[in-house]
Amino acid sequence: MGRLTRDQALARLLDGIQADLAACATIRDLLERQFQAALRHRGAELGELAEQLMPQLDAMEQRRQLRVQLVRALHGLDATMDTLLSSLPADQRSRAGADWARLEQLVRDCKQATARNGSLMADQYSVMQRVLHGEDQLYAPR
Repeated sequence: MGRLTRDQALARLLDGIQADLAACATIRDLLERQFQAALRHRGAELGELAEQLMPQLDAMEQRRQLRVQLVRALHGLDATMDTLLSSLPADQRSRAGADWARLEQLVRDCKQATARNGSLMADQYSVMQRVLHGEDQLYAPR
């Protein structure tokens, strides 16, 4: 990362939030497409979507790690984004705080969509296993 001034570190951190906001929009779209592909049992499309999702998620994780490093470098090991935001001048704090809150909500939305998609695919897998292999203990006495 090299030596950054406080202003450079802050700019990098805030730029990362903007990049994550854009990435979340892309990820949310891919997750919706994944859900539709799963509903329609389009296996090839699911694979393609997974290939598109992974780089987006990896890049977001790298930006998250950098954000943690920058916040800690600026405010100490126990610092959080709230610590950083509260240290900003009022106009910058308002803008950055709104962006951060929006990012947190988008991440929650993406996690919820991921859980929904995973649940659908797990249910579909379970149904296929029963169709292919039958129910265990189907004719067992009760």
